[in-house]
Amino acid sequence: MSPGASCSGVPVPLRPAGTHTFLLPAAPPFVSKCTINRRDPRTASSCFGKAITPKRCFVVAGGLTWVDGVEEELMELQKTQEQSSGKLKKRPPLRRGKVYPQLPVPEHIPRPSYVGANIPQELPAVRQIHNAEGIAGMRAACKLAARVLDFAGTLVKPSVTTNEIDRAVHHMIVEAGAYPSPLGYGGFPKSICTSVNECVCHGLPDSTQLQNGDIINIDVNVFLNGYHGGTSRTFVCGEADESIKHFLKAAEECLEKGISVCRDGVNYRKIGKKISKLAYFYGYHVVERFVGHGIGTMLHSEPLILHHANENSGRMVEGQTFTIEPILTMDKAECVTWENGWTTVTADGSWAAQFEHTVLVTRTGVEILTKL
Repeated sequence: MSPGASCSGVPVPLRPAGTHTFLLPAAPPFVSKCTINRRDPRTASSCFGKAITPKRCFVVAGGLTWVDGVEEELMELQKTQEQSSGKLKKRPPLRRGKVYPQLPVPEHIPRPSYVGANIPQELPAVRQIHNAEGIAGMRAACKLAARVLDFAGTLVKPSVTTNEIDRAVHHMIVEAGAYPSPLGYGGFPKSICTSVNECVCHGLPDSTQLQNGDIINIDVNVFLNGYHGGTSRTFVCGEADESIKHFLKAAEECLEKGISVCRDGVNYRKIGKKISKLAYFYGYHVVERFVGHGIGTMLHSEPLILHHANENSGRMVEGQTFTIEPILTMDKAECVTWENGWTTVTADGSWAAQFEHTVLVTRTGVEILTKL
């Protein structure tokens, strides 16, 4: 595994270019990023944003068509979207802050086996399937991770630094008798990942101060009594633009849709198909480079959970645990990793959002272990 793989996901090679088919629902609840045909103002492409209620709509090649005249509403929506995009483009790009030394962990707290190695970890080719004792251990670790993430969210305020969030979260984890899983994984120097605005994932907590209107993904993983539990969420700092709120809602809904297909015997690829279909419907893009993974007594293992449409084989098994953690970007963009080997951002500054849960496959469905 490369140094860029940590608690936020395992990078995989980019999928070769090709033709991919997606089906659009015939009655979308939202419309945004509209392209209005001036000769025929009844036509709009893409979706997501301000709610409208067309009298009739149907799928056409390359988009959705409304009839019965919604020209004025669509034009106003397009104007609002352009204004929102302009505001986002004016925000300064993310800059590297000062990274402070890693925090100590009391000696009595057990460490994962990779701590101290400071080298990239290989992905074990095993699926982590648990008995009753293992499931109990996973539930405990995941519930702690969820509580820590909730606490971290309360710290997201203008002028607060990402390092301050890392420090507070670190203390909460070790006070619970757990170890912050990212700390020391492949040499990662901090206890959580904090990814701000255009940071796709693996952001290093540093001296960066949050500003009103920023978004920040906080990725929490804990190692408790021999088991890892991981979860993440993208928070708004202060007040955000309406287009950003819609973007985050879509990203969270994509996670929920991916989880909804899970149960014993289902193909893993159904997760990616559900997520990518919904992201496409909303007019956003799934980052293919980072994926979900098996989790349990090992932080990362097979299977790799791809969040985009794919034809990979493999089926879920009752008692198995893994993460689902799609990352969406507002515009299609390439990813660039900074020289620290971890922080990955969009090359064009397009903002990114991620939501993650650890799930347990059951005979009839799925248990979301990191949901309080």
